[in-house]
Amino acid sequence: MKVLKFGGTSVGSPGRIEQLLPIIRSQAADQHLVVLSAVSGTTNDLVKLSELYEKKDIEAAYKHIDEMYDKYKNFVNELFKTEEGIAEALLFIDKIFDLFYQFKNKNFTSSAERIILAQGEIISTTLFHFHLKEIEIPSVLLSALDFMLIDEDKEPNIDYIREHAGRKISEYPEESLFITQGYICRNAEGEIDNLQRGGSDYTASLLGAALQVEEIQIWTDIDGFHNNDPRFVQNTKSIARLSFDEAAELSYFGAKILHPQSVFPARKYNVPVRLLDTMNLSASGTLISGESTNQNQIVAIAAKDNITAIRIQSSRMLMAYGFLRRVFEVFERYKTPIDMITTSEVAVSLTIDQTDYLSEIVKELESFSAVEIDYEQSIVCIVGDFRKNNNGYATIVSEAVKHIPIRMISYGGSENNISLLVSSAYKIEALRSLHNRLF
Repeated sequence: MKVLKFGGTSVGSPGRIEQLLPIIRSQAADQHLVVLSAVSGTTNDLVKLSELYEKKDIEAAYKHIDEMYDKYKNFVNELFKTEEGIAEALLFIDKIFDLFYQFKNKNFTSSAERIILAQGEIISTTLFHFHLKEIEIPSVLLSALDFMLIDEDKEPNIDYIREHAGRKISEYPEESLFITQGYICRNAEGEIDNLQRGGSDYTASLLGAALQVEEIQIWTDIDGFHNNDPRFVQNTKSIARLSFDEAAELSYFGAKILHPQSVFPARKYNVPVRLLDTMNLSASGTLISGESTNQNQIVAIAAKDNITAIRIQSSRMLMAYGFLRRVFEVFERYKTPIDMITTSEVAVSLTIDQTDYLSEIVKELESFSAVEIDYEQSIVCIVGDFRKNNNGYATIVSEAVKHIPIRMISYGGSENNISLLVSSAYKIEALRSLHNRLF
């Protein structure tokens, strides 16, 4: 079995949906488990609808529902070719949109919002299933709500997924094509929940890992990881192979093609992940596996925006133990991850990308230190083989950006990256300068 995940742009129009079956058939396997995101733009529409209900702006909510319905009615009329197919699809769409209207008289809660957000993937998978039915291709539509489960800490229950997804699939021994939703799941209370943004990649990786499939394929609109950001840098190249660790670094530090969480289940259970392009079927894409094939090489550069740098200084830090623990405890209390950190005898500098509790964090830190904040920063990450026995890379990197003010440098914390913190105003220049020097 192979797991094939298709993102929002891959199901973003009736024409794109019609292209999915040839792609699936081109991937030799006894069985295929297809994971779909919501149609491009739908999740944003559902977020807006939830916000309108939360504001109790019922008139605007109804208008927004009507606009969404018109989009999907046109979508159905273009995708389906028979009267029976159109009628079945419109009946289903009517039921979904009837559900949207039912929140008008309710106290709008986070649970209600999650129910609304789940409908995007339910719509896309059902329409694809109906499309296959119309063209007489057998498929089984599985509800992810029957087997995707997260615990009290929002972590996936891989054993539950393995048992229940495996059982559902085994109920159809003669079938070869299964379809399910990305992103959505149930939580520990049995309520509809989700795996957050990028969750369809995560769903595919979790299912592939749990079921120990031959390969997980992530189909998007770009031919794999590139060695730099093609939006800002010319003449980038796709990367044929990456290790799980290299892919994790690139995903976390800005490469948008793969959600960072998606690497971890596949790495833990050693299931290869292949990134492929729905717009370029001849491209080989990027294969991510447990093998390291990029020894003694710099592989790629990526950048992560919306970074906030915090400098924490205390005269009591000099020769004092316990200071770092006290600093970290503040961030732990507010469940705010730290990206980069550098220390000296008298100060700590670190970065975060989640600022929901920044004012509370700063207030606590100021009770025992002086705090300085730098906003609008970017982390530029250079990924490659930086094992301790290799030499010269730090010099090459520093030479490439010697004309750019560097706020922080992280080197040695990982064997796979060097990270630089720069003002976001210098990000593109840093990407281009590094690319010209390293490649």
